[in-house]
Parts: sequence; structure tokens; C-alpha cells
Amino acid sequence: MTNTPSNWITVPAPAKLNLMLHITGQRSDGYHELQTIFQFVDHGDELSFRLRDDNKLTLSPAVDGVNFEDNLITKAARSLQNHPQAKDKVCGADITLEKILPMGGGLGGGSSNAATTMLALNKLWQLDLSLEELAVIGVKLGADVPVFIKGQACWAEGVGELITPLPDLAENWFLVACPNAHSDTKEIFSHKELTRDSEILNMRHALEGQAANTVRNDCQLVASKLNPEIGKTLNLLNKFGSAKMTGTGACVFLSFASENKATIVASKLPAELNAFIAKGTNLSSAHKVLFGSV
Repeated sequence: MTNTPSNWITVPAPAKLNLMLHITGQRSDGYHELQTIFQFVDHGDELSFRLRDDNKLTLSPAVDGVNFEDNLITKAARSLQNHPQAKDKVCGADITLEKILPMGGGLGGGSSNAATTMLALNKLWQLDLSLEELAVIGVKLGADVPVFIKGQACWAEGVGELITPLPDLAENWFLVACPNAHSDTKEIFSHKELTRDSEILNMRHALEGQAANTVRNDCQLVASKLNPEIGKTLNLLNKFGSAKMTGTGACVFLSFASENKATIVASKLPAELNAFIAKGTNLSSAHKVLFGSV
């Protein structure tokens, strides 16, 4: 098949940060009730999709330790192939992943990859599913997938499924440090010392707390205990501001009003510490490519 603008596309799969994360309870089914603020950054993986003349899926390069059918990218594509809207359509694709984000970093890389796959293939395969329909499918792949599908900074509650867009959130600069540690979400949420009774905040108070640096990440203490490198990195960044872990870690971040200030602090970090500087954005870069800056 000859490459034309209608049969191939390259789309970002941006990282997210949890600017705060409070755990307010645990349900009878074991899932945790939480409150969090999601914001995207202009840094992440990149996925390319090329239509095929058959219904085959390929993914390259292979991800070490992850079987093809177990990869969230493959699962996302299969979920659309199996949708009634795909009946009688040719829905195949060659998918290429440029992996930038660390696995187990709390940056949402896997969920972002899944969401970008669904958004791009929905367009290439002309399935015409709405964002709401895609989100309903995506939540079965992961609790954060609908956030990336809808593509807006947001306030999330429940188990993460109750989403309120935050289009006017301050778009600060971030220094994100990625310690040499892999954080296990299931291990953290099952830990007996995890805080599960944080006060339930209304959204306005949470945003005020975010501005005043008085909100926190309830997973941080347990993650640091399980992975001392996370604690060391938090202590290092706390010398320059109020550092927080994102999600269940392992990455931690500092917020700055300007890129220059973030760059100055980055220059003072040990050379062996993997870190990057990125700008917060309230509209996902995947949405900007696929739908324009609206």
C-alpha cells in the first residue's frame, strides 16, 4: 500500500502528571476511592499507524517481556477490531512505537499508548465512534485510559471514572525526575500502611490546595518505603521546592513558573539521574494532532 495522508498517521502519546492524589476510602470490591488532578505534559511516546489491505496487526519493535497480545497497544486495537462498527470493514494496521517514557514511572505511558491507538485507529478505520464511546471501551483496559481518550486536564473522583475537565488549570513547567526504580501499583494499593482515609475535598478546595502546595500524593510514603530510590529522589528535589510523586511512582516532579527556572534546577541534579523538562498542557498533544488545537 502506498503511503498517503489518508492511510498513515503519526500521533504523540503524552505523559500525564497527578498534581495531587488523595485516597479517601476503599470499596467492598477492593477498589480505592480517590481524588486527583490530571494534567498532560508535552513529552511522551510516539506511535505511527499505517493501514493494511488485510485485518492483520503488527507492532514494532517488540517490547521486552511483553507478549504481543498482552501489550495494551494490541489490546486497544483489538477492542476496535471487535466492535460492531468494524463489521464489514478492513481493520488492519502496522504500528510502530517510539518508546520514551519509563515503564512503572507513574506517567501513564501504557494508558496513553492505548488511548492514542484507539483515537488514531478510530480515525484511520473510519469507525466514527465518539470520545464517550471510546472511553467506555478504554476503561476496560485501564482506569486512566478514558482521561487520555478525552484529552483534557481534569479533576477525577471515584476510582478515576468521574471526570470534570479543568481547561483553565495553570500550564506550568515541570522538572520530572525518573529514579532507577519500578513501582508496582498493585503492591502499593494492597500495602497495609497506605493512607485510605484522607478527607474528601471539593474540587475548589483541592485546586486551592494545589496552588498553595498543601495537597499531597497519598501513595508517596508507601512507594518510598518499598523503593528507597524514590525517597532519595524526593529528598533531592525537595531542596529546590515542593516535590511530589506522580501516580504510584516512581517518577517525581517539581513545578516552575518558567522553563528557565526548571533548567537551572535540572543543571544541579546528578548526571546519572534520568530527568526531563516539559510544559504542562490542558489539551493532550494527541488531540492537537488529530483534532487541532480547540
